[in-house]
Amino acid sequence: MFTLKKSIILLLGFTLFISCQKQEKKVPKEEKEITTINNEILETSVIYEANIRQYSKEGSFDAFTKDIPQLRELGVKIIWLMPIFPISETKRKATGGDFASLIKDEAERKKALGSYYAVSDFTKVNPEFGTIEDFRELVKTAHKNGIYVVLDWVPNHTGWDHVWLKTNPEFYTKNADGEITDPLNEDGTPVGWADVADLNYDNTDLRIEMVKEMTYWLTEENIDGFRCDVAGSVPTDFWQETIPKLRAQKDIFMLAEAWEPELLGEGLFDMAYAWDGHHEMNAIAKGEKKAADWDTYMQKRFTDYEANDMLMNFITNHDENSWNGTVKERMGDASEIMLALAYMTPGMPLIYSGQEYDMSHRLKFFEKDEIPKTKGKTWENLKKLGALKNDNIALNGGGNPATYKNIPVDNENIMLFEREKNGEKIIFIGNFSSEKVEFSLNQKLEGSDYMTNEKVRFSATDKNSLGAWEYKILTNQ
Repeated sequence: MFTLKKSIILLLGFTLFISCQKQEKKVPKEEKEITTINNEILETSVIYEANIRQYSKEGSFDAFTKDIPQLRELGVKIIWLMPIFPISETKRKATGGDFASLIKDEAERKKALGSYYAVSDFTKVNPEFGTIEDFRELVKTAHKNGIYVVLDWVPNHTGWDHVWLKTNPEFYTKNADGEITDPLNEDGTPVGWADVADLNYDNTDLRIEMVKEMTYWLTEENIDGFRCDVAGSVPTDFWQETIPKLRAQKDIFMLAEAWEPELLGEGLFDMAYAWDGHHEMNAIAKGEKKAADWDTYMQKRFTDYEANDMLMNFITNHDENSWNGTVKERMGDASEIMLALAYMTPGMPLIYSGQEYDMSHRLKFFEKDEIPKTKGKTWENLKKLGALKNDNIALNGGGNPATYKNIPVDNENIMLFEREKNGEKIIFIGNFSSEKVEFSLNQKLEGSDYMTNEKVRFSATDKNSLGAWEYKILTNQ
């Protein structure tokens, strides 16, 4: 009896040891230091979009990992990694939009690295960036610095080298001739993404496989969620089925590259894009719209979305920079006030690689390029704005956001609004025009400008003025 009992105890001990070993594999010890992502963290977060290829001369995970600690200086709490997966060779794009295979000069052809979004394997990392061990070190370093990591996931299509094209052609959209197609518009014309093959979510097995491969990164590589590319082009019922399954694995953050309010429904995405807000900023900067139009936009936003829906505010990202122009090209002298507005508006502000270094050129999309690394005025502004976003609850922008109250002004170029939560207030006032303007207020405003620490006083009886694109941030702290 003693021998049998002892054997059973040993067997149970061994089983428990094996179980613990398996758990340790999923969540390595050194990565347990970070708090589980939750709404309180999202309320105060700044998100950083990392373009690994262009971030450094090396274009590697390791080069980016070295700089993660200093991202904390900017208030960054979430890193969004642009797709890190291998890129298809077949139909690989080159600068100008042509296929790399059409370039006769071999040296020039080798420069064509293709689009991150033409994925050939969702379970591996692009050797251009390093190894899976390098990636794991990136995640570990981010977590040690209190920063979460989300992967850019491409659910709508794959590159033409993806194994599914051979093993599971039924996963893809086909034309009347039974040929797999690139993504198409509703009228059947090509979207223009000839380097990728369109996935067909009518296929149940595709849905199962997609969930499986997303789950791998959560459970085996300890990432904290996903930014989902063109999420609105994937059937909403797929997200309704999938996101709860992913959340069952761990607490995660989900960002949709989309504007559709239904994607922010209960248990679905945590955040979507403030596309309309971005377009309003561009239009105001160009003089096509006035500051008064911003209030119209905000009222529509409050009508279209629930109070606790979160949107990502941005003045640039990888698409805007590469295809539509740099911040300066699009916004000119209005760049600084628009950056402040992105932080003051309810939601979460985005920093795109190079923005923090006053990047003044459009990054190449299909070739190697490099962002600058000289810290200037934007770096300092981002530090101050990031600290305010992190520390002042009047800028909370998640599930329990601070209020937003527009204050009418007698000049259509002046924007004035108040954010408030639990007695903490922030007042933002700015001149959204290229000329000095005068205006009257029906209340007195005074205090220190958060950005400059200079004393500020706006009269309720006399005329006030602000210079071209000048703004002030007043707090009651």
